[in-house]
Amino acid sequence: MIGYVKNKQKDNLPKKIANIGIALIVPICVLIFWEAIVRAGLVKPTLLPPPTKLWKTFCSLVGSEKLQSGLLISFGRVAAGFLIGSLSGATVGFLMGLFGTVNKALSVFVSVLRPIPTIALIPIFIIVFGIGEKSNIAVIVVGSFWPMLLNTIGGIQSVDSKLLELAYVYRIKSTKTVFRIILPSAVTSMLTGLRLGLGTAWMSVVAAEMIGASSGIGYMIMFARELAQTANMYVEVLVIGLVGLAIDRILLFVQNILSRKFKGIAG
Repeated sequence: MIGYVKNKQKDNLPKKIANIGIALIVPICVLIFWEAIVRAGLVKPTLLPPPTKLWKTFCSLVGSEKLQSGLLISFGRVAAGFLIGSLSGATVGFLMGLFGTVNKALSVFVSVLRPIPTIALIPIFIIVFGIGEKSNIAVIVVGSFWPMLLNTIGGIQSVDSKLLELAYVYRIKSTKTVFRIILPSAVTSMLTGLRLGLGTAWMSVVAAEMIGASSGIGYMIMFARELAQTANMYVEVLVIGLVGLAIDRILLFVQNILSRKFKGIAG
């Protein structure tokens, strides 16, 4: 059996390499085509700079540390807003999932407020909190609150009813039922909420900075647009996407580890 597992692992390595190669084919082809049409004069470089120009601009931004400082400011805002939003979402979601009365009392507010786009709240937050950190963080809080809330409720409500019946028959205490059955069963869904919430928080901070901030990666994009620095603008947009991808992959890795750890604990 051990030899079989080793052979299986060896077989998976070429497959993983092949998958990585397949995933890179389309981006590489797009970059080549992009470079070719700009060099052929089919597209103006001022409107769509070629990848070679974007790479030089990226190196210049990194060398001057402007890109790093903008990202660090945005990361700080995301960390603060995500912490508040995810904890609030998990707490309210836990209460709504466990207690039917709380669910009925808050379901109307959730149904009305949840469909409102986060970006639509930015002018309201600017009026209430002013232009600054409070309004930016408030946008992130709202953006990360809803995914955590809904996934927590869904995770708790999807707990196997047979496990709860067994807990009732054996007269297991409510606190023990929550921490030994309900929470482990809902943890996978809650981790998904964290993953989605952090992704939404990253998108929210960029939107907030583009409207009501004087620093951060979102502000840098707007500043580049005003100065007609097209290459800078494209680079910063692409960096936002790459950072978002990195965040999602890291959280997915952590989610898989924790899901395996909690799997089978319930019951």
